[in-house]
Amino acid sequence: MAAYEEQEYNKPFSLQIWKKMFPFFRPYKKYFLITLGLNIFLAAVDILVPLFQSYAIDHFITADTLDGIRPFTRVYVLMIVAQTVSVYFSVHAATTIEMNIGRDLKWAQFEHLQTLSFSYYNTTPVGYIHARVMSDTLRIATMVAWGLVDMFWAFLYVITVFMVMFFLNAGLALIIMLVVPGIALLTVYFQNKILHWNRKMRRINSQITSAYNEGITGVKTSKSMVIEKDNDQEFYRKTSEMHQAASRSAKLNAVYIPIILFFGSVVSAIVLAKGGGMVQKDLMQLGTLSVFISYAVVIFEPIQQLARLLSELISCQANIERVMDLLDQKPNVVDREDVVERYGDAFTAKRENWERIRGDIVFEDVSFRYPDGKEYVLEHFNLHVPAGMNIAIVGETGAGKSTLVNLLGRFFEPTKGRILIDGVDYRERSQLWLHSQMGYVLQNPHLFSGTVRENIRYGRLSATDAEVEEAARQVSADTVASKLEHGYESNVGESGGRLSVGEKQLISFARAILADPAIFVLDEATSSIDTKTEQLIQNAVGRLLKGHTSFVIAHRLSTIRQADLILVVKDGKIMERGTHQELLAQKGYYYELYSRQFEEEAAMQVFAGEKM
Repeated sequence: MAAYEEQEYNKPFSLQIWKKMFPFFRPYKKYFLITLGLNIFLAAVDILVPLFQSYAIDHFITADTLDGIRPFTRVYVLMIVAQTVSVYFSVHAATTIEMNIGRDLKWAQFEHLQTLSFSYYNTTPVGYIHARVMSDTLRIATMVAWGLVDMFWAFLYVITVFMVMFFLNAGLALIIMLVVPGIALLTVYFQNKILHWNRKMRRINSQITSAYNEGITGVKTSKSMVIEKDNDQEFYRKTSEMHQAASRSAKLNAVYIPIILFFGSVVSAIVLAKGGGMVQKDLMQLGTLSVFISYAVVIFEPIQQLARLLSELISCQANIERVMDLLDQKPNVVDREDVVERYGDAFTAKRENWERIRGDIVFEDVSFRYPDGKEYVLEHFNLHVPAGMNIAIVGETGAGKSTLVNLLGRFFEPTKGRILIDGVDYRERSQLWLHSQMGYVLQNPHLFSGTVRENIRYGRLSATDAEVEEAARQVSADTVASKLEHGYESNVGESGGRLSVGEKQLISFARAILADPAIFVLDEATSSIDTKTEQLIQNAVGRLLKGHTSFVIAHRLSTIRQADLILVVKDGKIMERGTHQELLAQKGYYYELYSRQFEEEAAMQVFAGEKM
């Protein structure tokens, strides 16, 4: 499997990049304010607990009295109850933020993916798209909902604790503060190293996701080509790289955390020794010393948490860049604003304004090159197809046969020239208008997970069960349903995995027939079907294409002898055109193709007879 070179995302922290996410955050600002407000209160409680402890030591333990213990207890219990309730509502608000932002980001990406052109999917593996929609989105939502709030709490806690310590005893506060720069430098050093390996882990994770997806969807190809071992070795190499990166990150954490704990213990010991001497000399109360010990033990945790979250915040920027990179992708084919205003778009169709296509098509001096190509694959091409004409397109693999129908379907637009449908440049109308009146049957049809009936009904969602079954009968797809345990209600499996290629093709034909399109496109639709099934389809198609403009890309030349016009394509140019008999009489390129294929088929029949 060839590796897809993913763009590196390692820019320094930029507020401009984060600003792109603000539209997704804005609807939930109420929950952000609730979470921040409650975390201010929780930080205050965390700071007050040692002070309550100090008060209890000085007023009850040292003084050896219980006077005032009841009001003290009531206030303390009330504070703990308020803390518990605040934690509940804070977690609820943060979870709401995480779930909603995650949902909105997934929805926005999926919706945007529906608008992108074929070229994006031709160059971007499914695994990488999946990683953006799922993994990156989850990380952003988690960081925003929990990481930013925790950073706010840690920052507020550290600043306030140092203010309280300076107020109680500046000398002991300075002792603790002297260690902070060292802790900060160590944290920055280790977190940068950890961040490097975490970024590498996420990059490799995308590659693993892509390889996993290809390994599953291409399992038949892998088995037929006996490359399971190669796939396994490649997957093992990727997972080993992931394991190595994870191990390096874990080792760095294994060194970093004990160092921080060591410094925390040393500082606690110094504070205890220094403060203990001050207590003995009556320069400090025992309760105040307990406050410093409590703060000294826990102060480094929020400091390292702050540094860790800051690193994760910078790291999360890469996830935002990846998601925004997807959302910023522009389709190569876009309807003009006035066209969208009249005809609507894929999500808000204005069907009442859609004209019915008759099927008169004109290619007017059309030249075309792919968006990422430098050479024209079609130049100065002219063709008039009257409504109802059957056009066959033939040529060797890679000759450019599919280019014509891709241009006709406006999956790409002419680089030069124009295409007219019923006398109007098809850019004057919407893509959805055109696609809704075209029926496609591809060489490798895609079926959706669901039943036979549901897959046929995708041709026209409003069709009745009787209409679905009639469409199936017309192309002999009813024979597929009759072989399955529940007939039309039988599940076809993921991507039609329970059916043969020929059976999937029959259902695809039934789906196109049900749509009753003005224009049919058959892209080598019978090349993967056995001779018997092909004959069934040929009989049905010959009848059903009457009165419809149709384009048939043919691999087997014997299937297009009745076409009204045959276009012979070579190197992106139309070499010959005419009927089957006219082209044979010319004894040109078509004659060579036909003769060669006839000889190959005859040889195959002889070979099959000898084996029998």
